[in-house]
Amino acid sequence: MSRYVVQRTFPEGLQIPVADGGAELCRGVVERNAEDGVTWICSFVSEDRTRTFCVYDAPTPEAIRRTAARNELPVDEITRVSVLDPYFYA
Repeated sequence: MSRYVVQRTFPEGLQIPVADGGAELCRGVVERNAEDGVTWICSFVSEDRTRTFCVYDAPTPEAIRRTAARNELPVDEITRVSVLDPYFYA
C-alpha cells in the first residue's frame, strides 16, 4: 500500500462541526473510503481553514479520486510520499 498526501482547497472554509454531526460525517467518509481500500490517516488544516493536507494509504491515486468524488471533496493535488524520520539518523 502506498502513502499519499492530498491537497484540497475549500474557498468557503472547511466546515466540520466539532459537536453534533462532526463524528458522523467523518465516520461516513471513512466507510466510503474503505470501499476502494483507501485509509484516511490524518489531516492538517490551514489556520484560515481554506486548505487541507490529508494523509492517506491507498492502492492508487485513482482510488483516492473515486472516494473523493463519492465524499464530495475537492482534490487539488495528490503526491506519493514516504516517511523521512529524523531519528533514523541519530
